[in-house]
Amino acid sequence: MEAGSHRNYGYSGDYIRVSIFDDRMEIQSPGKLPNLVTLENLRHTRWSRNPVIARTLVELVWVRELNEGVERIYEDMDAYLLNPPTFSEPNNASVMLTLENSISSRMLWRGGSLEEVVGVDALETLNEYEIAAVQLAMAHGRVTTKGLAERTGKGSKLFTRTLRGLVDKQILVWHGTAPNDPSQHYTLVK
Repeated sequence: MEAGSHRNYGYSGDYIRVSIFDDRMEIQSPGKLPNLVTLENLRHTRWSRNPVIARTLVELVWVRELNEGVERIYEDMDAYLLNPPTFSEPNNASVMLTLENSISSRMLWRGGSLEEVVGVDALETLNEYEIAAVQLAMAHGRVTTKGLAERTGKGSKLFTRTLRGLVDKQILVWHGTAPNDPSQHYTLVK
């Protein structure tokens, strides 16, 4: 519904296209980005091409606020361990949103939750970094200090302690030959 408030209705005869592939979904909306909005600032810039439609959708409680949908897309992709959404202007006359589709991540979310993997009691004791580590291990079968640092944008020293703590809690198992082994990684306890 929110996509209809963003499209450029000056392009008559064109419509919003949704294409679903095995590895992605593409949503293409007629009209270029407005002058104020660029591909670089799209995530944080609030602007409505159709303010009357946008306001109506807010009042009908179909959307909550301007630009809320873009941020929610980023958050949902992150929550499902998927790559961030990508926006492009493929033909200089439309905007395309591409959302990755990872079958392994979807199977993970169908096949088990954090509660099932670590237990409800243990989950309540985990901090946000420990939860992120377990999620990465669930999604990719393994987690590394570097991978966790890249996912969160925090320093790797923090995650060395975090991952070792999860070994102490018997949630992860360490695999490596030495503390500075470049191929070391952690997997979930079976």
